[in-house]
Amino acid sequence: MDDLAGFLRTRRARVDPAAAGIPTDRRRRVEGLRREEVAHLSGVSVDYYVRLEQGRATQPSEQVLDALARVLGLDETERGHLYRLARQRRRRAKAPCGRVRPELLRVLGLVAGAPALVMDHRLDVLAGNRLAGLLFGRPLPSLNIARHLFLEEGEHGLYAGWESCTLDVVGHLRLAAGTHPDDPRLASLIGDLAMGSERFRRLWARADVRARTHGPKAYRHPLVGLLELHQENFALPDGSGMELVVLSAPPGSPAEDGLRLLAALDADGASPAEDEPSHHRPPAVTDR
Repeated sequence: MDDLAGFLRTRRARVDPAAAGIPTDRRRRVEGLRREEVAHLSGVSVDYYVRLEQGRATQPSEQVLDALARVLGLDETERGHLYRLARQRRRRAKAPCGRVRPELLRVLGLVAGAPALVMDHRLDVLAGNRLAGLLFGRPLPSLNIARHLFLEEGEHGLYAGWESCTLDVVGHLRLAAGTHPDDPRLASLIGDLAMGSERFRRLWARADVRARTHGPKAYRHPLVGLLELHQENFALPDGSGMELVVLSAPPGSPAEDGLRLLAALDADGASPAEDEPSHHRPPAVTDR
């Protein structure tokens, strides 16, 4: 699904030779740096770097990886991804089982006034509170965010910032593929997305990685209109690869009013709910 050689090639093509101190002229036909230029700037032999890009060199040292990260201008997320790819053959990470602890479900149900859900590294939604179910308009355990984004909703669907969302999702899946290269379900997901979406294929070929922990997220909900929310991702500390995701609205904003209206609807959006006030009874949660 992912390898060190491909990542190095895409990062090399991204570097501006002039910024690296290499004179250029109109006859230059290579996009980015040449292999020999990366090798020279990194302090490794050309033969060794060529073998790295061909997948024939194993176990590069920390010094070599540090030098490559510097020359290729990698950010913190890309640097961590580079190190994981370089060590794939040494230690394979086992794919998490995906079970949500009852205690976590209880915490999820206590989140009031904001959609909240638990996702795994494949972007499968494992559980969510009632407001999250109303936001996405479907049972959450059947939802995969990547499939929903690329194969079901499309550019004019639920996601108001669709193009930005696609960058985040592909970058996340690239990181997941580097961490779990032997996960067959992840490989199947990536294959389905590549078969069904031209945009996914183009973004995947770029080999960009992203680790989004927070930021704006906007939705075009068919019942309550535009919801401009703020997303916070909380990685669970148990090594499961799961994240608790909470989508909140600024106080006094139209999005806060929209969430209140959404919370007053039945799951099918047909009529106001007759449930007890949310502070009396926490929203229901769903689980696999």
